[in-house]
Amino acid sequence: MTDLPIDAQITFLYARDLSRSARFYEHVLGLELAVDQGSCRIYRIKERSAFLGVCQRDDAPENGSGIIFTLVTNDVDLWYERIIARGWACEHPPRHNAAYGIYHFFLRDPSGCLIEIQRFDRVDWDQA
Repeated sequence: MTDLPIDAQITFLYARDLSRSARFYEHVLGLELAVDQGSCRIYRIKERSAFLGVCQRDDAPENGSGIIFTLVTNDVDLWYERIIARGWACEHPPRHNAAYGIYHFFLRDPSGCLIEIQRFDRVDWDQA
């Protein structure tokens, strides 16, 4: 961990169609919009410390290559049911991955970015 102060973290993804991506993050995932900057929308993930930004870029990769945005939760099945109920396709139902010690599933946002919803097998995963 750094010895310099960090107040929050934002991960930014690029989208060719910001309005379509906004509908996905707001209505399919149900994320709260924290800041609308016009060509970028920043969503609250965890109180005042973790955020996801989605920005309009005409040169955004069309398939979201090389990126996995992961949300960690104990309620993987509940997230899966919610996303399916909202009409969004997932790449597979939740399943256990022994190699990584996780229970998870994947879906893609409208720009093709890979989204993972996962639970670690170890409750102390961040202290291992």
